Order: sequence, then structure tokens, then C-alpha cells
Amino acid sequence: MPSASIKFDLPDSTATEALGRALACAWPGTVSCDATGGAGVTGTADAVDGTEGARAAGAVVYLQGELGAGKTTCVRSLLRAFGAAGPVRSPTYTLVETYALPALTCVHVDLYRLQSLTEVDELGLRDLQGPDSLLLVEWPERGAGALPGADLRLMLSYAGDARQAELAAPTALGTRWLEKLGLDSSLSSYVSHLT
Repeated sequence: MPSASIKFDLPDSTATEALGRALACAWPGTVSCDATGGAGVTGTADAVDGTEGARAAGAVVYLQGELGAGKTTCVRSLLRAFGAAGPVRSPTYTLVETYALPALTCVHVDLYRLQSLTEVDELGLRDLQGPDSLLLVEWPERGAGALPGADLRLMLSYAGDARQAELAAPTALGTRWLEKLGLDSSLSSYVSHLT
């Protein structure tokens, strides 16, 4: 299956935050978004799309890019849109942060400090997945072979003083997610390419 992709120009951190909110609103399990970008979620993405059971492990997002490119900023905004209250910490030192939200459990992982696949296996990431889960993995290249496959890949890169984001969807779930994201008018000024 060919993967769909979208590219965004992100001139500042506000644009990166807007992308995170839009990703929450475009999540296939999201049924509504309010004016502030808060996402109303019901159950799993597959249940909403009528293919319940097709992907029992939930969804996986890989976030790639250099240090400071905006991975955690994007995730923090996405989690806030899903209703995470209290501090949303970078898992740089804790490695894993879990957010049990009303209709979805989000697991935010940072593999930057890990040195081996054994260390990745010891995190037990496969055990943290479920039908109502979203696994967000920063630095997935450090865990290649020990991670579940990505439904959505987000690559953030520097473009002069600004940043760019490229999202690719290697699975059907990811493709549905990108299709909804492409319809989000709040991001129209940032879109640079849609395939």
C-alpha cells in the first residue's frame, strides 16, 4: 500500500502546537473538536470507522527529528487537546509517561538515551498497547526492530529559522488519520504539500 503524506511549514512553536491539536482532532476516534482544539474521543479509532477488531493493538506514532525540532511540543499539544490535565512532561529521563484519559490511554516514550534493543525491550512497550491506546515514540530509530510498526510517522526538521513537518501514513489507519488532517482548515496556511 503506498503511503500518503502531508508536509507543513511551521514558522514558530505556535504552528507546532497547532499541528499537535490538529492531530488530536484528526485522530480517527475523534468525533468532535471545539474552538480551542479540544478533541472529543469515543473509544478506538477502529470502532469509529466500523472496522472494530481490525487493529487490536491501538495506534502508534513515530516522531523523528533533531534535538529541539519540536517533537515534545507537538506531543504536549496533542495530549492537551485529548484532555490531559496537569503537567505534560518530556519523557527524556523517565523514558515513559502514561496519560490515562477518559476514552484513550496515551503513552509517550523517548528512546534518545537508550543504547541497545534490550533496553527498549525492557520498557515493555508492547504491554502498554491496547484497543484504546495511542503510543507516541520519540527517537524510534533507537528502537528499530523492538517497536511495533508505526501507523503515522512525523518527521520534524529545521528549515532556516523555522521548521518543517512531514507526516507519512504507512497503514490504513494512518491514511484515514492523514485524510482527516488534510481537511482541517486551521492548518491550511501551513500546508506545503499533499499527496
